[in-house]
Amino acid sequence: MHLYNAWLPPPLAAQTAAERDSFSRVIAAVNSSFRRDDPESVFSTLKFISVLDLSVFTLISNLRLFLFPNSSLIIVSGFVSPVLAFAFGVARDFLKRSGVFIKAKSDVSLEDVHNLVQLGLEIFHVSRNKLYAQVRWGNLIVRLLNKYRKKITLTVEWRPLYETLVSTHFTRSTGPEGWRIRQRHFETITSLVQSCRRFFPSGSAFEIWSEFNDWIKECIDLWESIPNCQFWNNQWADVIARVVKNYHNVDWDCFLPLLFARYLNMFEVPVANGSGSYPFSLDVPRNTRFLFSNKTSTPAKAISKSIVSLLKPGSSSEQFFKKLINILEQYYHPSNGGRWTYSLERFLFHLVFQFQKRLQNEQLGTDNSRPTEQHLGEPERVFFVNSVLKLIDRGQYSKNEHLSETVAAATSILSYVEPSLVLPFVASRFRMALETMTATHQLKIAVMSVAFVGRSLFYSSVSSSSTKPVDLGGGDETFIDLVGVSLSNALLGMDANDPPKTLATMQLIGSIFSNLALLDDKIDDLSFMPMIRFSEWLDEFLCRLFSLLLHLEPSSVINEGLQSSAATGTFLVDDGPYYFCVLEILFGRLSKSLYNQALKKISKFVRTNILPGAVAEVGLLCCACVHSNPEEAVCQLVEPILLSVISSLKGTPRTGFGGGGTFDASASSKVRSTISPALEAAIDYQLKILSVCITYGGPAILPYKSQFKEAVFLAFDSPSWKVNGAADHLLRSLLGSQIHYYPVDQYKCVLSHPDAVALEEWISTKGFSTYERLIPKWHIPCDEEINFANELIDIHFKSALDDLLKICQTKIHADQGDEKEHLKVTLLRIESALQGLFSCLPDFVPDSRNGMVEDSNHLFLIAGATGCTVGSTALREKAAEIIHAACKYVLEKKSDDSILLILIIRIIDALGNYGSLEYDEWSSHRQAWKLESAAIIEPPINFIVSSHSKGKKRPRWALIDKAFMHSTWRSSQASYHLYRTSGNFCPSDHVTILMDDLLTLSLHSYETVRLLAGKSLVKLIKRWPSLISKCVITLTNNLQDLNAKEYAVLGSCSVLASQTVLKHLTTVIVKDDLFVKYNIQFSGVSRSFFRISDKENHTGGLGFSDLVSQIGSMSFDSTGLHWRYNLMANRVLLLLALASRNHPNSSSKILSETAGHFLKNLKSQLPQTRILAISALNILLKESPYKLSHGEKFEDLQDHVKSSLEGTLTQTFQEEGFFNETLTSLSHVHIITDTETASRGSQGDSSFQSLADKSITRFYFEFSASWPRTPSWISFLGSDTFYSSFARIFKRLVQECGMPVVLALKGAVDEFTTAKERSKQCVAAEALAGVLHSDIDGLSGTWESWLMPQLKNIILAQSVESVSEWASCIRYAVTGKGKYGTRVPLLRQKILDSLMTPLPPTVATTVTAKRYTFLAAALIEISPQKMPVSEIQLHNTLLKEVRANMCHSSAQVREALGVTLSVLCSNIRLYHSSHHDSAQDERSDNVDSLMKDESWVQFLTERAAEAVVNIQIANQSDKIVNPVDASSQNGHVEGDSQDDMKWMETLLYFIISSLKSGRSSYLLDVLVGLLYPVICLQETSNKDLSTLAKAAFELLKWMIVWEPHLQKAVSVILSAANDSNWRTRSATLTYLRTFMYRYDDLVREHAAAVLAGLMKGGDEDLATDFRDRAYKEANIVHKRRKSRNTSFGSTIASVHGAVLALVASVLSAPYDMPSWLPDHVTLLARFSGEPSPVKSTVTKAVAEFRRTHADTWNVQKESFTEEQLEILADTSSSSSYFA
Repeated sequence: MHLYNAWLPPPLAAQTAAERDSFSRVIAAVNSSFRRDDPESVFSTLKFISVLDLSVFTLISNLRLFLFPNSSLIIVSGFVSPVLAFAFGVARDFLKRSGVFIKAKSDVSLEDVHNLVQLGLEIFHVSRNKLYAQVRWGNLIVRLLNKYRKKITLTVEWRPLYETLVSTHFTRSTGPEGWRIRQRHFETITSLVQSCRRFFPSGSAFEIWSEFNDWIKECIDLWESIPNCQFWNNQWADVIARVVKNYHNVDWDCFLPLLFARYLNMFEVPVANGSGSYPFSLDVPRNTRFLFSNKTSTPAKAISKSIVSLLKPGSSSEQFFKKLINILEQYYHPSNGGRWTYSLERFLFHLVFQFQKRLQNEQLGTDNSRPTEQHLGEPERVFFVNSVLKLIDRGQYSKNEHLSETVAAATSILSYVEPSLVLPFVASRFRMALETMTATHQLKIAVMSVAFVGRSLFYSSVSSSSTKPVDLGGGDETFIDLVGVSLSNALLGMDANDPPKTLATMQLIGSIFSNLALLDDKIDDLSFMPMIRFSEWLDEFLCRLFSLLLHLEPSSVINEGLQSSAATGTFLVDDGPYYFCVLEILFGRLSKSLYNQALKKISKFVRTNILPGAVAEVGLLCCACVHSNPEEAVCQLVEPILLSVISSLKGTPRTGFGGGGTFDASASSKVRSTISPALEAAIDYQLKILSVCITYGGPAILPYKSQFKEAVFLAFDSPSWKVNGAADHLLRSLLGSQIHYYPVDQYKCVLSHPDAVALEEWISTKGFSTYERLIPKWHIPCDEEINFANELIDIHFKSALDDLLKICQTKIHADQGDEKEHLKVTLLRIESALQGLFSCLPDFVPDSRNGMVEDSNHLFLIAGATGCTVGSTALREKAAEIIHAACKYVLEKKSDDSILLILIIRIIDALGNYGSLEYDEWSSHRQAWKLESAAIIEPPINFIVSSHSKGKKRPRWALIDKAFMHSTWRSSQASYHLYRTSGNFCPSDHVTILMDDLLTLSLHSYETVRLLAGKSLVKLIKRWPSLISKCVITLTNNLQDLNAKEYAVLGSCSVLASQTVLKHLTTVIVKDDLFVKYNIQFSGVSRSFFRISDKENHTGGLGFSDLVSQIGSMSFDSTGLHWRYNLMANRVLLLLALASRNHPNSSSKILSETAGHFLKNLKSQLPQTRILAISALNILLKESPYKLSHGEKFEDLQDHVKSSLEGTLTQTFQEEGFFNETLTSLSHVHIITDTETASRGSQGDSSFQSLADKSITRFYFEFSASWPRTPSWISFLGSDTFYSSFARIFKRLVQECGMPVVLALKGAVDEFTTAKERSKQCVAAEALAGVLHSDIDGLSGTWESWLMPQLKNIILAQSVESVSEWASCIRYAVTGKGKYGTRVPLLRQKILDSLMTPLPPTVATTVTAKRYTFLAAALIEISPQKMPVSEIQLHNTLLKEVRANMCHSSAQVREALGVTLSVLCSNIRLYHSSHHDSAQDERSDNVDSLMKDESWVQFLTERAAEAVVNIQIANQSDKIVNPVDASSQNGHVEGDSQDDMKWMETLLYFIISSLKSGRSSYLLDVLVGLLYPVICLQETSNKDLSTLAKAAFELLKWMIVWEPHLQKAVSVILSAANDSNWRTRSATLTYLRTFMYRYDDLVREHAAAVLAGLMKGGDEDLATDFRDRAYKEANIVHKRRKSRNTSFGSTIASVHGAVLALVASVLSAPYDMPSWLPDHVTLLARFSGEPSPVKSTVTKAVAEFRRTHADTWNVQKESFTEEQLEILADTSSSSSYFA
C-alpha cells in the first residue's frame, strides 16, 4: 500500500481494501461492452474512460530511442521519413490522462492491470481511423504502463504501432479531423511507443540494436551535414544522449572531440566580441518541427545526459568536460549575462540532476546494464563536484533569479555527495555576504544557500555518523559558527521592506528547525549548537515578527465585495508557503515551557493590536498556535478575541436578518442604522482572525460553542455587509473544524535519527517504514462536534432556506432596499453553510431509468470523504427546490442585482457540483507544492552517512501534508464517476432544475454573471453528459435567432466553446471564434449519421447527402453571406465530405461534387476561400489513375479504373476560360511587395489571413513530405513566392484526369508566362511545375511540341524579376519521387538536357546567370547517391564549363557560377561517399573515372593561392606606384589582377554556398585549403571582394575541422599568423580566437586577448610558464624605463608587447584571485605613466580587472599589500574602489 493511502484517516484507510474488487468490476464492464465482431463497439467503451481516466497535467520527460531494423534514416530540411520520426520516439509535452485508480494509488490486482492493458491495446488497434477513440485509450494505456511497467509481464508487437503512425500521419489519407485531434493523436501514438518499448519481444531488440555500432558514425555524420541548425542540433543531441546513456560497450573516445565541440557551439555564447548566433539560419518546415518535441531551445538536458553518462574511471571525457567548464564558467558571472543565460542555467540544473540520478542507480544497483568497473568512484565524484562548483561560484549571485535559485538547489544536492568541498564554499560565501556593505542582495542568496544545505550541515556535524570529518576551513568551531550565526543573523533578515530577503530567512529557519527533533534550552544533545539559547532566540524572533507584522502593507487594495477572503494578505502569504510553514514547524517543535512562553507573547500582541492589513498573517500565526496545542491556544487566544467581538457586536444595531427569529418587518423599515467605520474594521478584523485561528480547533472549541453561535448570529444580524462577510468566513471555518478530517500533531517529531537523537529522521514514500508511531493522528469528529454542526446547520441553513422561501413567496418587505439586504444576508448564510460542509452533506441520488436500484457495493469506486456525514439528501433536495424558486424570483424582480445573482450561482454550484469544492482546494494546494523548497528535500544519495534510499526523503510533516491533500483529492472523486459505468442512471430532477437555472444565468446581460454561471454549468454537464444535448439545443437556437441579444450570443458561444461541449458536439455552428475551436477539435461525424440513407429517410428529416447539398449551396460567393460565413460553410462541407469518404454507405457522388465545387472555388473572388480550396483539392485528389508508376507503360493503364471524380472535374475545367480565370484568381494570392518579397507560408496566406482564418483554411498535416526535399541554402532560391501546394494541385489534377487537363491549361500558361505582372508569372510557374512533375503518359509527346519550347523561352526571356519562381519551377519539376525522393521523374533528363544546351553567344549576361541558376536549382534536387550515367556525365561536362568561366565579367553570373560549382562539387563528393565501397558494375569503369577525377580540387587551391598573391601585389603597387605611371607601365598587370579578383569572387561564392549547404563536411579538405585566401582578402582595395571574404570568414568561424584536415588547418593558420601583411595577421588572430574556442584593433592588443583566452581554457603548465616569463620580461622592462638608461632603451612597440603579455596573464583569471595575480596586476598598474598606446592598454586592462572582481573585492583585497592597493588606486578611475 502506498504511504498516502496508509496514512489516510482511519475510516477511509479501511475502505481502500474494497478498491481491488471495484477495479475488477470496471474492467469486466469494459470487456463486456466491447464486441470483437463489431469495430464500432469501441465507442461504447469510451464512457468507461472517464472512470479509468482523469485529466491532469504532466510532462513527458524520459524519452528513449526507438530504431527499426532495415529502415533508412533520411534527414533533409524539407523531408523527414516516418521511420525517423518514429525512431526518435519523441512526443511533445501534452495533457496526459491519469486513471482514477492510478491517481488514487489504489492497491489493485496486477492481473487486472495486465488484462486492462491487453484489452486497451486490442481496442486501440481495432480503432484504426477512429482517432478520438485511439487518443482516449492510448493515453490510458500510457499511464498504466508507466505506473506498472516494472510489475507486469507483457509482450507488445511494435509493427502495428508503427503502421498506425504511418497510415495516420505519413500518408495522403488525411481524414476530416481537426488539427488539434490529429495533433493529440500524434502525441498519443509516440508516447505509447515509448511506454511499450520495454515490452517489445526480444527478437525486436536484436533487430533494432544488433548493428547499432555501425550507426553511430553514420548518425554523427548526418548531424555534421546540417550546418549549425539549432533545431536539428536538438534532435541529434537527444538521440546521442540516449545512446550514450544506454550502451556502455561503445568506445566513445574517438567521438569526444566532435561531440564536445558541437556541445560548446550549441550554447551560442559570444566569442571574440562577435555574435554568438550562427550567421545563417536554416529554416525547418512547420510539419517537420511538429514531429519533434524540443524545438529551438538549447538542449541542455541532452548535453548534460551525454556528459554525465560519458564519465567513467580512466576516460578522457573528464578532460573534455573540464575544458568545457573552463570556457563556459565566465558566462555564468553576473556581469556576463545575456540571452545565453537561460541555456546555461538549464545546463547546470540538468548536469547535477543527471549526476544524482546516475549515482542513485549505481548505489542502489538499479542500473544493471552498466559494468561495475564503469561506476563512479570517489575520484570521479570529487572531479565532477569541483568542476560544477566553478559554475556555481560564478552564478551564485547572478542577476537572473532562475540561475541563482538553480545554483542554490545544485549546491544542496552536491553537499550530500562531497560535503568537504561544498560546505566550506557555502560557509565562506555566507560570511562574505554578511561582511559586504555594497551588495545587500547577496545576503538573500547566501541565506537561501545555507537553508538548502541545512540538513547536510547537521549530518556533517554528527561525528559519530559521518564517514569522514568535514573541514569547513576554520577548524572545529566553523560549523558551530555557521549554524549559530546563520540562525541569529536570520532574524536581521526579517524586513517588511525587503520581501525576498524575508522569505529567504523564513526558508532558513524552516530548514533548520525541520531537522531538529525538539527545541528546548535543556537538551544536552544539541552540543553542536551551544551558542544558541532557544528561549532568548524565541523572544527575539517574536519581537522581530511582531515588528514585521506592524509594518506590513497589503499587496493590493482590500476588496470588500463578494471576492474578499480571509486569506488575502501581503507578500508573506501571497509569495509562497514559507511563512505559515515556519510558524507550524516552530510551534510544533517547541518544548512545553517554550510554547507557553511564546503563546503569552502572541496572545498579548493579538489582543492589543488591530491590523486590518495583515489579517491573514496574524490569523495564520494564531492558527499555528492552535494547531500545535488546541486546548492551551483556544483558552489564551480564541476566548479573549471571541468575547471581545461579542461585546462589540452587542453594542451595535441589528437588522433581524441573522437567523435568530428576531426579524420584525415593521421595525426594520423604520430605521436604517449603521456602525462606525472604525468599529466595523475592528469587528471585521477580529472575526476573520477567529475564522483562520479555529481551522484546526476541533473539540477544544466545544466549551465555547454557545459563544460562537452568538457571535455568528450577531455578525449576520449586523447592518454592515463587511461584518456579514466576516461572519461568512467564521461559519465556514467553524463547520470545517468540527466535522472535517484533518491531521493533528502534524509537526511534532515522533522518530529521531538513529545516529543523532537531536535530529529528526526524514521519510521517503518509497520503501517507507511501517512504524505505527509514524502514522499521523487525525481529527475524527466526536458526537458532540457532530451535534454542534447540526445545530449550526439548523440555524443557518434550514432556517435560512425557510426565510428565503418566505421572502420570495410573500411580500414581507415594503421597502425594496430592505428586501435586497435580507436576500443578500440569507443567501450568504446558505452559501456559507454549504462552503463549510463541503461534501459532508449527502449528494443527490440519481434517478434509475428502469426503476431498479443497484446494489450499493457495485456503486463503490474509490474511498474518499472530507469528513463525517451531516444532514441528509432530502436537505440538499429541499435546498435545490428553494434556490430554484429564489433564482426565478430574483431574475424576475431584481435581475440587475449582480451580488444576488452571484450568490445564487455559488449556491447552485455547491449544491449541484458535488465534490468540486474539494477539487478546487486540492488544485490550489497542489500549485503551492510546486514551490516546494529544496531545503526540505534530502536527495536519494547521501554519502555523508552512507545512506541511500529509493526516493527523496522529506520531513514527516511534509508527507502528512501530501497525504492530507491526497485525501482531499479522493473525496472530490469518490462519487464523481459513480454512475458513469452503468447506463441505468440519469441525473435527478433536482440536478436538472439547477442546470436550467445555470443555463439561464449563463445568458445574462452582465458579463461577470455569465462567466461564473457558464463555468459552473460546464462543470455540471461534464459530470452528467446526458444534459449536454439540452444545453446545445438551447444555446444553438440563440445563435440561429437573428433577434437574439448580443449578450445571449456571447454567453452561448462561451459555453459551446468549452472542451466539455466540443467533445460531444456534432452540430454545425456558424460563429467565428467558436467555429475556429470547433474546427480544430473536430473528431469526425458520428457513425449513426450515415445509417439512414436518403431512400430510407421517410420521416422528412435531413439525410446526409441533403445536408451536404444544403451546406454546399451556402458556400458559393453568390449567396450574399458574409465572406467569413462563406468560408465556414466551405470548411464544413469539406469536413463532411472527408468524413463520408471511408464509410461504405456513403455515395461517391458526394466526393465528386465536393471536388468539383472546390475546383470552381479556385477562381473565387474571396481570398480565404481560394486558400481553403487549395487545401481541399490537395486532400481530395488522391486516386491518380493516369499516373505512371515506376517501370509502367501506357498499355498498362488501359485497364485502370477511372477516377470517381474525373467526370465532374472534367466538366468543370473544360468550361471556357476556366483556367484563365483560375490562374488570375490564384495570382492575387501572390502578394509582391516593393522589396520583392512575398507573404510567407506554404500557401502564401499570412499577409491577409488572421489566425482564425488560418485555423479554418489550413490542415494539420496535409502531406507526408514537405517540398523542397533538400535544404534551401541559396539566397536567390529562398523566395516565398513559389507555393508548392499550388503546384501540387495542378499535378494531381493532371494525374486525376489525364491529358485533357494539359491541353486545357496550355493556353493560360502560355499567356501568363509572358505576362508583365510578376504574380502572374508566379502562378504560371506553379502550374507548369505541376504539369512537368505529373509523370502521366502523353507528356513525352507534349515535350517536343510545347514544354521544351516553353522552357527555352523562359530561359531566354529578358525579365529577371521572376527568376526565383522559375528556378523553383525547375527544381519542383526534377524533384525525385518515391518515399525517399530517389526515383527519377519522367521528364528530368529532358529538362536537364534542355538546360545544358549552350546559349546563343549574343545573349545578355542576365540570361547567362539565369541559366546557371536553373542548373543549380535542378542539381540540388538530384540524389547524388542514385545518379544514373547520364547525370554523372552531365556533372562532368558542366564542371568543365564552370571552371572555364570563373572569370566572367558579370558579377551576377559569377555568383551563379559559384553556387553551381558548390552544388556540382558536393554532388560529386556525395556520390563518392556512397560508392567507394560498392562493387564495380558494368558501367562503373568509365563513370567512376569521371567522378573520381579530383583535378578540380588541385585546380581550385593552386589557382586561389596564385590569385591571392597577384591581388596582394596589385594592392601594394596601387599604393606605391604613381597612378599615371601605373596606367602606362602596368596595364597588363592590372588586367591580370582584375581577372584574379573576378575569379576569387566566384570562388568566395563557392565557399559561402558550400558552408551554408550542410554539405561542407564533404568538401572539408577543399575549404581548409582555401582558408588562407579568405583570411588574406579581408581588406583589399576591391570592396566587393572584401565584403564577400568577410561573409565567408564569418561562416568559416563556425566550421569544425577534424583529422586528417586539422593539421593542415593549423599549418595554414600559423603561416598566416607570420604573414608580412599586418591585416592578414590581425584577421588570423581573430580567426584563431574562435578556432581555439571551437576546439579547446591593433594586432598586439588582439594577441593579448587571444592569449588570455588560450590560457583560460588551455594547458595549465603552458599557461604557468607563459605567466612567469611575461612577469619576468615586464619587470625587466619596467626597471629599465624607470632608470631611463638610454643604453638599454626600449621602443614603444617592445614595451607595449611586454605590457600586453602581462595583460593576457591578468585577464586570464577573471573573477578569481590566484596567488600570482596581485603581483601581476600591480606591476601592470606601474606602467600607467607610459605614453600611448601603452597607457590606454593599462587603463583598459585594470578597468576590466576591477569590473570582474567587484562583487568579491571586500574579501579578495586581503590578498594585496597596502602598497599594492595604493598603486591600484592611483591607476583606477574610481579611487574609492581600491580603498
